[in-house]
Parts: sequence; structure tokens; C-alpha cells
Amino acid sequence: MTSVQVYNMDGNAVETLELNDAVFNREINEGLMHQAVVLYLASRRQGTQKAKTRSEVSGGGKKPWRQKGTGHARSGSSRSPIWRTGGVVFAPTPRSYGFKMPRKQRRIALASALTSKMRENQLVVLDNLQLAAPKTKDIISLLGKFEASNALLVFAGDQENVVKSARNLVGVEAVNVAGVNTYNVLQHRRLIITKDAVARLEEVLTNA
Repeated sequence: MTSVQVYNMDGNAVETLELNDAVFNREINEGLMHQAVVLYLASRRQGTQKAKTRSEVSGGGKKPWRQKGTGHARSGSSRSPIWRTGGVVFAPTPRSYGFKMPRKQRRIALASALTSKMRENQLVVLDNLQLAAPKTKDIISLLGKFEASNALLVFAGDQENVVKSARNLVGVEAVNVAGVNTYNVLQHRRLIITKDAVARLEEVLTNA
């Protein structure tokens, strides 16, 4: 197993933690990581664009002019796509851009992302992450101790003060371990995670 130092919020090492190699020291699957990121970004798209087809544009019930003898090209409806007031040929409609990705593949992608942070020495494990009150300066102080201006803070349980303290900082995100995904792990340079969150990730991802 891989060993890492566990730090307190003052930046001092307090103990050593053994990490599960199946989660933090596995073979990195770049293909699945890419697919997981594409899935995340695609699922965030609103997909609300809408235009009317010729069947949805109002009017056009009467043939504009007779078939022959006028000198005009023949036409059956003023709602035809070739007319200025006509419908759109292949009109976009509201849709979901998301797609399905097997749960096991999503877990392998997340474990690969965690492994990449471990191998890049960008993983910091804390014994706890708790704030008595929501204060942004406390998060700035914590990040300064680990030289992390761009970081993902991961915790277990309900830490509303931590979330409120980090939400105004550019490049910093605080999430519950249940909300960790491949995208936000890779998006941030440094991963700062609590011991409890590590245990939860290992419990979920060990058999991925």
C-alpha cells in the first residue's frame, strides 16, 4: 500500500495513512477519464434550443397561386422552408445531450483521476476539515499552508461553513465526498481531502 502523511489544519503532519492501491495507485485509464469528462460536460448542457418546422409555423393553409400559368415556380404552401416566412428544415428541438456510461466505468475513471493526483504529489490528506463559522479568510489561510491556490476540498458529512467559506474563491471548490467526480478532480490542480472522505472513496471504489 501507498503511505501518505496526514496533516492538521495548521499544516503539521500528525500521522501516516495507508492508501488502498486499488483506488490511489492503479493503472490510469485515460480513455475512461476522457469519456467521464465528456459525459459530465454534456449533461450540463441545457439543450433548450427550439425552432419551428413547417408544420409548426402558423398559416400556409391555402395554395399561394394556381399550379400553372402565372410564370411563378409552383408552390403549395407559404410555410415552405424556402420561403422567408417558412419553417426550418431540420429544426433543433429540446433534448438532453447526456449519454449513458456504465457505473463501473465511471468508478474506474474516478479512481484513475485520484491516482493521477497521487502520482503528481498533488494529494493532501487532512485529519479533519471543520470551521466554526463561514470565513473565507480561514480557507485562504488553509490553502496557503499547502501552497494551493487552485484546489478541490473534499469532506465527509455536512460542512456548510466550509462550502460557504470557499464559494467566493476563484479556482477553489468544496464538495461532499458524494459529489466527487472525475471532472472536478481533474479540473483542480490540488486535491485536499479528509481521512473520512478517503475511507468513503476506498469503500466505494475498491472493487472498480
